[in-house]
Amino acid sequence: MLVNEGIRARDVRLIGANGDQIGVKSKQEALEMAQNVNLDLVCVAPNAKPPVCRIMDYGKFRYEQQKKEKETRKKQKVINVKEVRLSRQLKIMTLIRSFVTLVNFFKREIR
Repeated sequence: MLVNEGIRARDVRLIGANGDQIGVKSKQEALEMAQNVNLDLVCVAPNAKPPVCRIMDYGKFRYEQQKKEKETRKKQKVINVKEVRLSRQLKIMTLIRSFVTLVNFFKREIR
C-alpha cells in the first residue's frame, strides 16, 4: 500500500478519518490535512481515477490486518491425505494388516 510521500498521483480523492468524503484535493493539501490530525495518508484504491486516499493511522491498520490474518489461519483445518498401497504380490498377512490400519484410520476420523 502506498503511504504518505509514496503516493505518486498529483490529485487524490480524499476520505477523512471518520469516513466522510472530503473531495478531490492535491496530494500536498491531502498530506497537510493528514499531518494536522497526526495521521497518515494511505492510498486505498490506486487504480481509480483519481486515486482514492484515506486519512488513517497506518500502524493501527496494519496491526488489525495482521490480527485478522492470524485468526483466519487459526480457523483453517489442515487436511492430511493418507494412502495405502496394495499390489498383487502382497502376502495375505500384510494385506490384512493394511486393511486393519485403514479401518482404524476411518474410525478415528468419524469421531
